[in-house]
Amino acid sequence: MLKNNNLDKVSISIKSHKILKKLLKENSELAEILQNAKNPEEALNGVKKMTSDYIITRTEAYDYYKGKKEGTEIYNKLSWQDFAAIRLLDYIDNSGQKYEDLNLKGDLVINEPINILWKAVNKGNGGGSTEFFRDMLFLFRQFRGSLKKEKPKREQLKDWMKNFPSGLDTRIVKIREKNKKRIINVFISKIDSGELSCPKYKFEKEKSYEEKFNKMLEWWEDYNFHLSFAIRNPDLLNDMLDHSVDPETMQIMYRAEKTGIPFFVNPYYLSLLNIKAPDFAVGADLSIRDYIFYSEELVNEFGDIVAWEKEDEVEPGKPNAAGWILPTKSNVHRRYPEVAILIPDTTGRACGGLCSSCQRMYDFQSGNLNFDLEELKPSQEWAGKLNKIMKYWEEDSQLRDILITGGDALMSSNKSLKEILDKVLEMTIRKKEKNKTLPDGEKNAEILRIRLGTRLLAYLPQRVNDKLVEILKDFRVNAQKAGLKQFVIQTHFQTPMEITPEAKNTVSKLLNAGWIITNQHVFSTAGSRRGHTAKLRKTLNEIGVLSYYIFSVKGYMENSYNFATNARAVQEQIEEKDFGDFDKKISDELTKLLEKPETLQKNLTKLLDKYSLPFIASGRNVLNLPGVGKSLTFRVIGITRYGRRILCFDHDHTRSHSPIIHKMGKVVIIESKSIGEYLNQLESIGENASDYKTIWGYSIGETEKILKIYEYPEYDYKLTDKITNIEI
Repeated sequence: MLKNNNLDKVSISIKSHKILKKLLKENSELAEILQNAKNPEEALNGVKKMTSDYIITRTEAYDYYKGKKEGTEIYNKLSWQDFAAIRLLDYIDNSGQKYEDLNLKGDLVINEPINILWKAVNKGNGGGSTEFFRDMLFLFRQFRGSLKKEKPKREQLKDWMKNFPSGLDTRIVKIREKNKKRIINVFISKIDSGELSCPKYKFEKEKSYEEKFNKMLEWWEDYNFHLSFAIRNPDLLNDMLDHSVDPETMQIMYRAEKTGIPFFVNPYYLSLLNIKAPDFAVGADLSIRDYIFYSEELVNEFGDIVAWEKEDEVEPGKPNAAGWILPTKSNVHRRYPEVAILIPDTTGRACGGLCSSCQRMYDFQSGNLNFDLEELKPSQEWAGKLNKIMKYWEEDSQLRDILITGGDALMSSNKSLKEILDKVLEMTIRKKEKNKTLPDGEKNAEILRIRLGTRLLAYLPQRVNDKLVEILKDFRVNAQKAGLKQFVIQTHFQTPMEITPEAKNTVSKLLNAGWIITNQHVFSTAGSRRGHTAKLRKTLNEIGVLSYYIFSVKGYMENSYNFATNARAVQEQIEEKDFGDFDKKISDELTKLLEKPETLQKNLTKLLDKYSLPFIASGRNVLNLPGVGKSLTFRVIGITRYGRRILCFDHDHTRSHSPIIHKMGKVVIIESKSIGEYLNQLESIGENASDYKTIWGYSIGETEKILKIYEYPEYDYKLTDKITNIEI
């Protein structure tokens, strides 16, 4: 990688020259400024005056730009040209600033878009890429008023949604049955040859092929079979897929194996992957494929991946990046006063598979997380650590929400999970009893919500067996008596193709056990296609699941292949998700429905029909920021010469944070992919880039408010203002 001072001397490409020529032809005032300026400083001042002359006439836009007014109310009043003017002025205000780019292993990048334009016009160099000039072309089209904000009509959204069948489609079900039979046949062959073996799952001697096949069908319903026979290397994967994987992908997978990236995909999940898709389902399983197969960027970066969430780096006794002092090194993650995440020292540190863009790839890289299920079973030390964690939570003044995750909460054995839930219940009761002795204003927050974070509803629905359902149902009944009010399975369906009859049945079991289910969707490139997330919301609602978060992909260059730009997240929020927006009346009805999870599946469908909604837009589009938390409040303040946007994020003003937020300030993120690269990638998977043309104009985001259905219940006492377990 050339250093910045050398990049200034690099000539721009022929294609860049053509885009620049178009930019100057369409913007005579800009052309005059750039051509007449004697140096970059004069050019900067000229563009600043041109933009300021406009925004001074737009009082509300000027106040928003200056930070005098903020929030969704003023944001919704801004015009499309206002957004462009604010971005230009932000570019100018931050011109010359240097930022550490962790996509480039910490190299410093300089924000100097006007300088790059001036050099290109007057010297033919400056090192600006084609994608840089494309972004600038659309920025000035927006500022001039020729790039307009055109919201698609409802019929257009429905057409986009039709491109994505769900796993409940009878045609897809038939394809998966064929996939299942093919995989079973491969297993029979490899078990017979001795290539694959497991003491628990073996054929008796002299069994016929039909008897073996029927035995495999029995094993298929046992989640332990899928974990025992999970595919752990590329060659076996290709065997299971009838050698349909292309050579280039196989080479990447071989490199990944050599590099040390774990590989773990269970037979059930693999059966969701098509080897030959009919016309109606071409590309429908791409989100699944991109979760199983690794990208070249991930392979190149593995070993040098930097932790995205700085608060995950813990030294016992010392505050993490959010200021929280934690009881153990790797079991409790914390960012907000009300919420704590538990990662137990059980097989819950593993998953039913490894998602290629996993937020904890850093921990797989270090070996802290792995797929050696025997090694991950609880040691004698775990019981003591669990007691220590419970004591820490019992004495915490603000905690009211515990999320048990991993890894994956349901990868813990029934016994281990029950022990954890029992400890949480005992702690909850002790905390409640202690509060009775404290006066109003000094009482601590009691536990109101318990969540289990799991992807197994999509990865391995067979895990939710009768014993697990019994454990969850019993816990809910007993915990309600102790004052716990909300019981949530926090799951992760990535695509409607993961919603199968098996998954639907599992969701029904959990709802009948009294737990509501909410979904966190990672907004990957394949998952960000027009209409895909809308169809996912609709299919989830049909089986009784509500959307909770739509996450932009976290991480740096290792996840760039799956990264969909934050501009696309805002575009989806404003142009697609809003068709499922609902008013207070519907919100009140929905809140009542959540009181009876057992009937939620049928009642959600009735609610959609009653109000002619395509889906319930109950999830917030956000990025999980290092140290700051979830937010989509940002402004594009710069752009690299490669066209990758520089975003300045503020925290979510609609919820409480660690007090460190006031010292931390805003967070600057440099995206790992330009808008142009993102659109090129969409075209390579069959999308029409013209469907996304307004994406260029989304350069400001505002975090949506938390819906009433996700708020904590009120206490019937006055809570202490004191915050414990924190050091700023």
